[in-house]
Amino acid sequence: MYGMIFCVVADSTVKQAKSLPDCDIAVFGFKGLGEVDYESELKGLSDKFEDAARLSKSAKCGVVSGCRTKSRGVLRKSVSVADRGKLLGISDMNHVIDTEDFKSGAGLGVYNVAGYKIGVCVENDLMFPDCFKAFSLCGCNVVVALLEEIKNTLPAVLIRTYAYLYGVPVIMCAGSMAYYAEITGEIASSSQPFSLFEVDPQSHYRVITTRTKGMCCDLREDY
Repeated sequence: MYGMIFCVVADSTVKQAKSLPDCDIAVFGFKGLGEVDYESELKGLSDKFEDAARLSKSAKCGVVSGCRTKSRGVLRKSVSVADRGKLLGISDMNHVIDTEDFKSGAGLGVYNVAGYKIGVCVENDLMFPDCFKAFSLCGCNVVVALLEEIKNTLPAVLIRTYAYLYGVPVIMCAGSMAYYAEITGEIASSSQPFSLFEVDPQSHYRVITTRTKGMCCDLREDY
């Protein structure tokens, strides 16, 4: 089976990326689009989302980029997804922890990009296993995780664990680092300006039987 080629551009902006290596999906960190004001975008005063869409068209690939989005003074951590010249959508971080100055989003981002189903994990959502379990149940081929910075080795440990437990490879851009966790539990990392990873999406299923106490009624009868 043909493998997907991911190009992680951890430390550059979408506008600076005049050309990209041949790839199916290019992943930019939070520097990719910086801060995006929805009002400015709608009024035509800025065109950052359009920059991502244009790059996806010229490079003939999907473009996933982190950003901070602002709407009427409300700040969110977000990820934009474009493919072949079209902006497919923007997903927000769902979990705001303690006193962080962000607003939480709602729902998980799942997109069809370059013929594959891609799940998008934003910053704090990496700390919540249910997100990755949901991506797996939704049939995602790959999960792309974006973190604005990386302070320790925990994110790498988590993506390695999730990839192994839920059978979905994970590409992560964290600060200036790029990571790839395979479903076998192996992990690779890179600090190069352009990091290329070949991902072979596979569907491995196992039959797991369990016994649960309760549910003693025959649900076919009327009560």
